[in-house]
Amino acid sequence: MSVFKVASRYAKSLIDLASEQGSLETIKTDMDSFITVLKSSSELQAVLANPIVPLDKKKNILDALFKDKINPNILAFFKIMINKGRGTIVYATAQEFVREYNEVKGIVKATVTSAAPLSEANLAAMKDVLAKETNAQVILNNKVDSSLIGGFVVNVGDRQIDASIAGKLNKLERYLNQGN
Repeated sequence: MSVFKVASRYAKSLIDLASEQGSLETIKTDMDSFITVLKSSSELQAVLANPIVPLDKKKNILDALFKDKINPNILAFFKIMINKGRGTIVYATAQEFVREYNEVKGIVKATVTSAAPLSEANLAAMKDVLAKETNAQVILNNKVDSSLIGGFVVNVGDRQIDASIAGKLNKLERYLNQGN
């Protein structure tokens, strides 16, 4: 079974537990903190994934870093995963939890890549258009890529809208090459 499927199943069970207990929002906030710590420390991720490191040591590390800082249910949940030999997917499960939380709450993440930074007004307008199109709350991230020359590329989930000059030039080049 793929890492994604396993992480998704664990995340789903944590979402269900948090929903039953009415603590979904607090667990989401704590999960964001947990992800931030793991993302900033590749060494911690490596230790959790290493099968040679004893399970007790891994659990003690989690206690030292997160006890009294995150919801005890999250800590207990990840300790259970470690006991089951799933330390390699703790980080993936945390990320999947956030993705599934966003899905439950109707939140969509989008990225707009532009040739130059977009103004706040442009970002707000694009966010509104995307919210109407997706019928969801949109979290919009702006990236800059000068190779686009002008215009923008929007990614929402698995959809992409390319309104960049570089994209139009590439389409024109493919069209002209087909004629030869």
